[in-house]
Amino acid sequence: MITLSTPAGPFTMTGNGVAVTAARFHSDDLPTGDVPQSAIDAVKSYLDGDIAALDDVPVLQHGSPYLSHCWEILRTLREPVTYTTFAALTGKGPQAARAAAQGCARNTIALFVPCHRVLRTDGSLGGYRWGLPVKQWLLRHETEFLLDR
Repeated sequence: MITLSTPAGPFTMTGNGVAVTAARFHSDDLPTGDVPQSAIDAVKSYLDGDIAALDDVPVLQHGSPYLSHCWEILRTLREPVTYTTFAALTGKGPQAARAAAQGCARNTIALFVPCHRVLRTDGSLGGYRWGLPVKQWLLRHETEFLLDR
């Protein structure tokens, strides 16, 4: 387990030596585990502006086949989408926005599985397990560096 200082607050990760198994914006109790050096390096690169640095870091979390699919789709998002769009991307159709929202709500690997990129249909932030100030910071940070490209 390791905690890194970020502008959004402490970011704590744990892993199994190969993949990140949990990550959150708090320094509270995560199980002890070996975080791959690639994950530490990727977070530092992300904070320096390389938004895609997190893409290739292996992650591992357990859930139903649909939740696992949601988490895979989240890792492909490059910009914010609405819950309705996210539901459509999962193949369930826009009417399944609540089901898709569970993919965000049950995500335990912040940043690497970027559920912060999913917004309400009206463009408002919605919720975020690690707090709306963290979600706001992440979206501003990503927008700043994506606009530079």
